[in-house]
Amino acid sequence: MIKVRSFLLLLFVFICAASFSQSKKVWIEIADNAYAKKDYATASVYYAKVLDDTTVLKNYVLPYEAQIVNLKMKSLFKVPELAMSKRKDSTNTVKENVTAGSKYDFIMYRLAQSYRLNYDYKHAVEQFKKCVERKIYPDAPYYYGLSLMALKRYQEALKVFDDYTNAKSGSDSLLKVAVKKQSSCYFAMDTLAGKKLVKVKLMDTLVFNRGTTSFAPMYYLGNNKLIFTSARKGGVVTDPEKQDSRYYCDLYYTTLDDTIWQRPINFGRPVNTSLHEGAAVFTPEEVMLFTRWSDNNRNESFIYMARTLDGRFYEAMKLGTNINIPGYKSQQPFVSANGKILYFSSNRPGGKGGFDLWMAPINENGFIGSAQNIAGPVNTAGDEITPFYHDLSNTLYYSSNGLAGIGGFDVFKSSLNVDDSAYQAPINMNTPVNSSKDDAYFIMERLGTKGFFASDRVDCPGGHCYKIFEFLNEPIIFSVEGVVFDNETNEPIPNALVTIRDVHDGEEPFFLVTNEKGEYSTPLKPNLEFFMKAQKNKYFGSAASIATKGLTTSSVIVQDFFLGKIPAGDIEIEGIEYDFNKFTLRPKSMEILDKIVEVLKINDNLSIELSAHTDARGNDAYNMKLSQGRAQSCVDYMISKGIAANRIIAHGYGETKPIIPEAEINKMVPKSEEFEAAHQKNRRTAFKVVGESKINIINKTK
Repeated sequence: MIKVRSFLLLLFVFICAASFSQSKKVWIEIADNAYAKKDYATASVYYAKVLDDTTVLKNYVLPYEAQIVNLKMKSLFKVPELAMSKRKDSTNTVKENVTAGSKYDFIMYRLAQSYRLNYDYKHAVEQFKKCVERKIYPDAPYYYGLSLMALKRYQEALKVFDDYTNAKSGSDSLLKVAVKKQSSCYFAMDTLAGKKLVKVKLMDTLVFNRGTTSFAPMYYLGNNKLIFTSARKGGVVTDPEKQDSRYYCDLYYTTLDDTIWQRPINFGRPVNTSLHEGAAVFTPEEVMLFTRWSDNNRNESFIYMARTLDGRFYEAMKLGTNINIPGYKSQQPFVSANGKILYFSSNRPGGKGGFDLWMAPINENGFIGSAQNIAGPVNTAGDEITPFYHDLSNTLYYSSNGLAGIGGFDVFKSSLNVDDSAYQAPINMNTPVNSSKDDAYFIMERLGTKGFFASDRVDCPGGHCYKIFEFLNEPIIFSVEGVVFDNETNEPIPNALVTIRDVHDGEEPFFLVTNEKGEYSTPLKPNLEFFMKAQKNKYFGSAASIATKGLTTSSVIVQDFFLGKIPAGDIEIEGIEYDFNKFTLRPKSMEILDKIVEVLKINDNLSIELSAHTDARGNDAYNMKLSQGRAQSCVDYMISKGIAANRIIAHGYGETKPIIPEAEINKMVPKSEEFEAAHQKNRRTAFKVVGESKINIINKTK
């Protein structure tokens, strides 16, 4: 009887063990299939169960049901940061670089990667540390370092990357990237040492951040209305019995009423469907462009267009192959304020690697041309996503993981030189906009005082989800300062008057007086263009133009002035020409007189005499009449250009004031070059200052 019982007990144990072993095979199969489909949350659950069936209960809380957990929003809009080129296959899965190891090591490494790719960095760090200690996968330290960076443990990550690069046993492509990541660690530690005056706040959960995820804020017909993407209850689904709207992205909009954002409204059908819709923008013609994708094929996403009529949408149309290429992702459209350029992110062929930013022209009929990779330093071998072009400052904002940053995707800006259409070197936006996690979908209002972005920096179930944040920029302060100098001596001029005027006359002009060192300074209002001039009695004034329009960062504009002393005698106006024996001004003369007009407008305290002279040939009376007529022609022209008649006197001197006396000319060979040049020098037009009112602020304000 005892033997029978022992046999039955052994048989029971054997059956249980076989059953348990069979269960683990099923778990591995489920995990491998989920991993291949990029459903990393489900993969991590079952790989963990294989290693220890209690692990998931101890350390991991499932945010959603396994069959729909693959919604993880971030992975829909980025390529996981894996190795470059040969380190990726067509599905962007990790190709494990392995020396020799057991199935246990394989599952452990897959579990670590699943945690990382599901943005559960806390568990990824724990698991990668074990992989590094076992020394089976040479590239495990690289991913260990990435996960440490995501947790802001930059000093530890720096050590891990240093050991990895010194060992030189990893993949060549990852070793190169690891060197850049070391720079990122230094950059992050240096950045975090300083405090920024930008204020960032998480938006409320009633309007923006309700549901499982919210991202892609975008201004819609002004600064008081926003479109955004969210997965939440009440979304559009086809079969409510089988589909849960909490895990399907839809497009919403909300309106700012005074200081309160109102209840968001789902755009509804036909824009939103039972697929995922997100990252939308409206053109100036109120045509919506947005991204649509499906869980059934994570290797594709496309940009769609939805036209409106009387506030109602037509059925959305997928853009052509000039923008969307089957088998690739085109997403996150943005249209410039003038409606002439479409920007978007894509991993289509022809880029520098991963996702790049692309642009395509839009003609006056709304036709979108062929996409071109944005040239210059914007795109990298990593991923560039979520473009936003700020027209006022000619600056492109976007997110990248291919440049030195704080961790994950960081927001960068690159200014466009409109003269040569070249982008400048990207600048990291730093904290608090950027964090150790992923930060993207940056937008900014026209004047640059505030804006929105999305980030996964806040912990949420499953370790990753985008939330919408608002930022308020540090106060943008503009000022102008400078020194007024004597043009000949370079000595400063004290008590000079500096006038600053809004060129569009929207603001009252204001006046400054230089101190004993010739210095002046004053604050300036934003988004304006200014005309400036400096004046001082016995000097000709000088003018300049400056602008705060288009500036999005605090700036001190330096504008110096150099004033020339007013001479006592005539100032020849070279190049004035008339028709032969006539008073008529030639076009070239008018161009020259326009410059004198500008001098008089700047020096509005001066009165002048404009004189005309002839040579000694011809009748004296006729020459006097001719010169008076020519001087009057100049004066009449200048009065027509806005110079007050009481500020300018016409005086013809005929041949009475020659520069070269007639006696000297008569000594020259008649009709020689020297002879003709002397007569030409005497035939001149000039002006001299004959009146000067005192310059002071009281006179300016009358």
